[in-house]
Parts: sequence; structure tokens; C-alpha cells
Amino acid sequence: MKSVMTSYIVTGTSKEGQAGQKRMGSIKSGTKRYRQINLAFFAAGFVTFITLYDVQPLLPVFSREFGVGAARGSLPLSIATCALAVAMLFAGTISESFGRKRVMVSSLIITSLLALLTSLTHTLPELLVLRLLQGVALAGLPAVAMAYLSEEIAPASLTSAIGLYISGNAIGGMTGRIFTATMTEHVSWRAALCVIGVLCLILSLHFARSLPPSENFTRRPFAARYLFSSLFKQLQDPALLCLYGISFLTMGSFVTLYNYITFRLLAFPYYLSPSLVSLIFLVYMLGSFSSSMIGGQVERFGRSRMLFLTICTMALGALATLSQSVSSIVFGIALFTAGFFGAHTIASSWVGSRARTARAQAASLYLFFYYLGSSVSGTAGGWLWSSYGWRGVISLILTLLALGLCLLKRLVVYSEIDCTAKGTITAGALRS
Repeated sequence: MKSVMTSYIVTGTSKEGQAGQKRMGSIKSGTKRYRQINLAFFAAGFVTFITLYDVQPLLPVFSREFGVGAARGSLPLSIATCALAVAMLFAGTISESFGRKRVMVSSLIITSLLALLTSLTHTLPELLVLRLLQGVALAGLPAVAMAYLSEEIAPASLTSAIGLYISGNAIGGMTGRIFTATMTEHVSWRAALCVIGVLCLILSLHFARSLPPSENFTRRPFAARYLFSSLFKQLQDPALLCLYGISFLTMGSFVTLYNYITFRLLAFPYYLSPSLVSLIFLVYMLGSFSSSMIGGQVERFGRSRMLFLTICTMALGALATLSQSVSSIVFGIALFTAGFFGAHTIASSWVGSRARTARAQAASLYLFFYYLGSSVSGTAGGWLWSSYGWRGVISLILTLLALGLCLLKRLVVYSEIDCTAKGTITAGALRS
């Protein structure tokens, strides 16, 4: 599989392929520099997800405090992810003009300061405005991080590096959800967001100090024409379109489940306390484990097989949550979470290796659809919850995952056609 990933990027004879080859990273796993980069991005991933998703367990609280329904109560999360999705289309190109590290550091520090300001809000409109700005600020990290890793890390180590970065996302998301729910029950949600803002500011400064500057990055003058032409170019690759669709569908299903499981467990017949419900987010540890371990399984069984397995795992986990037993619900969420983080790791690294040029724009488009799915499905799930209960939510999730499997089937076909056209089919390529 390692040789396939390498040949897939560099075997083209066009100028674009040669340009992509020059930008390939050389930092291998096990080296000091590799560990330094991974620790920095683990902290960055932690900040990204703790600030983005710290409000998720608070959605029932917002609905109650501001006197709105479940769909409107989900807006503090949905509006941030929607703003993040749109802003990421521009973040990659901005980083090509101003530098990868500078954009990422600015993003994290501004995000942390906005997190502090959200603790001072007293109305839903105030909260929504700050969450929208926070989503815009956050855009400077995820897409640029994938581009930085694709440029600096050797192809054979790329999946593992992205997996460790995503594990930081998982732990950050878990910590934010549990901490805000617990502190809200005993103090207030505003105090919880204030503490998170301070912690994120400290971690952002650590990231700024410890991340090495880019070595395989070529700065280019900012040009709006290049922004739109490079984005359009990435949309012409049908395999990348399939990966973008998979990101939309899997992330949409993931956020939908986590948005409304809290509503379910706080209501009849469970009536669990917010702090007890928040313990469900401990299963994010499985997501961290899944994303960090999936690289080895991809090398052994191939990307398409493992992506199929992880999406099916998500579907099985979603079905298990239909049970009335709390233990079965928790088991289903754990299975669903492990599958999602595995799928996200595979798909995001596949985009990094598939895109031969303008990797920042390819990553931006992947994450645009990723967070757009979060916003669209996350809000749509609220209407289904209000009208049909948990079965309506799960029906939406299973529909999204079934569509994801259809796109995966097309992705495999496009990949085989592309390999045939370039004369790079090997036994390993057939497995990937």
C-alpha cells in the first residue's frame, strides 16, 4: 500500500505531476521532527474541536434558556460549522500567500479569544454572532493543517500523521463536551466557556512556539483568480468529488447523532442529568484510538475496503441506539464513533494523496463539504426529532450512510480507471 500511495502521486508525466512530486514531504515516522510536528498538531486539533463542539451538550440548555425549539437551539453549533465550511474555501489560498504556520497560529489565537467572549453573552443573537465569527476564525486551521502535513510528511507516514492529528480532534471534542455539561450543571455554561477559552489560548501559544516552519512550501502572491480556478480544478476530478460527498454524508450523520442523543437521554423515560449524559462522550477515546490505528489497517487491507468497513460500522452502531437499554445505546454510540473517526482518517488522507496540485484547496473543499454536512444534517435532524422522535433521527443517519456507500462504489471505479490510464495497476493498487 505504501508503494501504491507513492506511485499514485508521482507517476504522472505531466507538469502538474512533476510539481506535485517536488512538494512531497520527506519526514518519516519515528523521527524527532515527526514527533514534534505530531505533538503540535495534536494540540491544534484539541483546540479546534473543543472550541467548535463545546456547545453541543448545551443545545437543550439553549432551547430552554432562550425559549426556542430543538432546531433553533442547535443553531449555535450549526452556524459555526456553516461559517467554518465557507471560510475554509478561502483559508487554503490565503495560507499559500501568507504562509501555512502564520495562518494556523492566527486562527487558533483568535478562536481562543472569541471563546472567551462567548462566555459574556446573554441573548441568543449575541451568541450566534460570536459563534459565526468563531467558525470563520477556525477555518485557518483544519484545511491548512492537512496541506502542511501533506507537504512535510512522507507519503508512507501521512495516514498515521493525519490519524494522530484527528485523535487530537477526538480528545478535544470529548473534553469540551464533558467539561461544559458538568460545569453547567454545577456552575454555569458561561463559566465553562470562559475556562475553555483560557485553556485554548495557552495551547495555541504552545502550537505557535513548537511547530517547525514549512520546508516544502512555495509562497505565491494572492490572486482571487487563482483561488477560484484552483477550487474549480479540484471539482473536475470525479474521485475527489466522491470523497467530498463521503465527507458530507458521514460528518452529517455523526453530528446528527450527537446533537440529539442528549435530547433523548434528558427526556422520558430516562431523565438523566446533564453531567451523566455527558459521560457518553467518553467514547471519543475510541475515536482517538480508531483514527491513530487505522493507518496500519489501511496498509494491510487497502483504503477502499477499510472505508467500506468503517461506514458499515457506523450504520451498525446507529441501529444499536434504537434499543431502549442505556447500555445498548452507549455501545451503539461507541461503535458509531469508532467507525466515523476511522472513515474520516481514511478519506482525508486519500484526498491528500489524490490531489497532485493545490493540495490546500483540495483539503479546503473536503472540509467544506465535511462541515456543510454537519450544518445541514445537524439542523435537519432537529425537525425529525421534533416530529418523529429518535427513529426519525436514525432514519436520516442510515440514509446518509447508504448514500456514502454508493459514492464509495463509484470512487473505486474511478480510481481503477485512473490507474489503468496511467499504467500503474499493481497487485497493491487493486487492493486499495
